Amino acid sequence: MQVTETKKKSFLKGLTGQIIIAMVLGAALGIILHNSISPEAAQSFSNKIKMLATIFIRLVQMIISPLVFTTLVVGIAKLGDIKTVGRIGGKALGWFFTASFISLLIGLFYVNILEPGVGLKLDHVDMAAASEVTAKTKTLSVENFVEHIVPKSIFEAMATNEILQIVIFSIFFGLAAASLGSTVKPVINALDKTSHIVLKMVNYVMNFAPIGVFGAIAGVFAIRDAEELVITYFKFFGSFLVGIGTLWVVLIAVGYLFLKGRMTELLRRITGPLAIAFGTTSSEAVFPKLTEELEDFGVKDKIVSFMLPLGYSFNLDGSMMYMTFASIFIAQFYGVHLDLGTQMVMLLVLMLTSKGIAGVPRASLVVVAATCGMFDIPVEGIALILPIDHFCDMFRSATNVLGNALATSVVGQWEDDKDTEIASENL
Repeated sequence: MQVTETKKKSFLKGLTGQIIIAMVLGAALGIILHNSISPEAAQSFSNKIKMLATIFIRLVQMIISPLVFTTLVVGIAKLGDIKTVGRIGGKALGWFFTASFISLLIGLFYVNILEPGVGLKLDHVDMAAASEVTAKTKTLSVENFVEHIVPKSIFEAMATNEILQIVIFSIFFGLAAASLGSTVKPVINALDKTSHIVLKMVNYVMNFAPIGVFGAIAGVFAIRDAEELVITYFKFFGSFLVGIGTLWVVLIAVGYLFLKGRMTELLRRITGPLAIAFGTTSSEAVFPKLTEELEDFGVKDKIVSFMLPLGYSFNLDGSMMYMTFASIFIAQFYGVHLDLGTQMVMLLVLMLTSKGIAGVPRASLVVVAATCGMFDIPVEGIALILPIDHFCDMFRSATNVLGNALATSVVGQWEDDKDTEIASENL
């Protein structure tokens, strides 16, 4: 018997290695230009180089809608019946809301303990800079929340990449298809084949990831004085990193609790998606790649197809932690006292309003701005965190990816255990 030895791809040739190199080169180029050209020229360069990141994110967004629709419909149809969908959906939502609550609590705990907004002097902050975010902010209400969830047109939802609305339509479509049984098998097979075509497109799109990361990092460092940011926002960013670090420890510990030794393999497999999310500040950008890695990890395709689209709407752990942290930071800066009861109400409000936020840069800020408005915290305070938000976004995007990978893997294992249990009972 002939043994074929497969050469392991070197780190530098792999996607993760290329992305890390792109980050370093982008940061180096940005810092050099920031220190050698005028602010106007740096701004012009930043606007142009960021187009590379914009192109990459748009390429990913191009395939998100068809991928979510096809994979979720096929996933539900493969689950077979409404009872199974309800069981897995119940487990998924239970996990998502628990994880969201813990993430919000961690943010709440550290912002109150470390008080990064107390005594902070930011005289040079341009409050007009927040207009881009505040313009998108709507008054929080039950009506707005419901309207955001329920699509009035699937084509409009796909055109605007409203993931949660696409998920709602896909669930109805998948359940209807599952109830019709074998008569709709050709349609399900066609959608299954379509999802594989879209996943093949992913491989092509991911080749642009290092270029997109390079453009994003170079653009930020060209217009930001790294030294000034470090000095000014040391307490805020340091406190945030302590909070996000704690959340990582909790997530990884829970992972080892449920997955045991397999958690190490999961972490190894998702290093690529984590690096892409970190570099592009977009957790959506890794949706297709994460789908592939989780299937290779051993999670059944029907579970991945069902869990990930839901996770990207309901389970953005990093963003959740940041929302409480940023909202109360702004309140601290302006001297707005929020007692514990008010903070808990804010936490519950964020639990609901954050569901369905887009996994793209600055999406969290819109929710933070809306929440501030609801609790009489000056909305223009968003401008305080804008200079440092990109760097915070890198960490929270990577955390979102870790949270969704973990949730999908654990629910997948629970279902495998259940299938094994049913099989042994039938023997």
